[in-house]
Amino acid sequence: MRFAIQSRNDPQSNELMERAINYLTNFGLVVDEERPEIVLSIGGDGTLLHAFHRYTHMLSEVAFVGIHTGHLGFYADWKPSEIEKLVISIAKDEFKVIEYPLLEVTINYQNSEECYTYLALNESTVKSPEVTLVMDVELNGRPFERFRGDGLCISTPSGSTAYNKALGGAILHPSLQAFQLTEMASINNRVFRTVGSSLVLPAHHKCILKPVKAEDFTVTVDHVQLLHKNVKSIQYRVAKEKIRFARFKAFPFWQRVHESFIDSDLKE
Repeated sequence: MRFAIQSRNDPQSNELMERAINYLTNFGLVVDEERPEIVLSIGGDGTLLHAFHRYTHMLSEVAFVGIHTGHLGFYADWKPSEIEKLVISIAKDEFKVIEYPLLEVTINYQNSEECYTYLALNESTVKSPEVTLVMDVELNGRPFERFRGDGLCISTPSGSTAYNKALGGAILHPSLQAFQLTEMASINNRVFRTVGSSLVLPAHHKCILKPVKAEDFTVTVDHVQLLHKNVKSIQYRVAKEKIRFARFKAFPFWQRVHESFIDSDLKE
């Protein structure tokens, strides 16, 4: 089996990476940064996001597994003390692959047939370089609302516990084929109105944002921030591609939510 490792590059993560490489190669696995079959992420959720974007061109061929060297992450199942157990499980091929949905982001430009498409594991946000973002929101080709506010956050189910949650959005189980639209500080008064609540959209729906005034926007795709000029529209939908995780042990999603946000000592 071919493997690659993405490290957070702090001393603990790098030391763990060297141990993992030694253990895995001793079991006959091969380091292959170009065409790995399994990718170990050592660090936190941010490290796994970097690993994901590194291998978005081959998602159907690679599975990810996270080792957290800090606080428990939503994408990291293993502790540093469990590295030997993990290596043995990988060497014996004792894991199953689960798939989570991704978000497809397509940006179209004025007076151009050119477009850019990105994949997000957590979320994409749109903000205006000006004070207020003004966007027409279309759902399945029908006008829904004219948004005025700080920005919009469009998240995947697995990313719903990240920025989306901080904005007051719902937490979605990652088995759901859906995406979520959540507002950032919308303007609501006698003149301007938005729905106010987060919208959970199924896989067969599309959400299109169209600029009303400015055509230049700051768009984030997970940790990557980009400035796009002369934007005609931004389309969001559930991607055809999925991220694949190697699962070796049961770690229920709602238990992960409980430990992350409520109580690290889960009681019976």
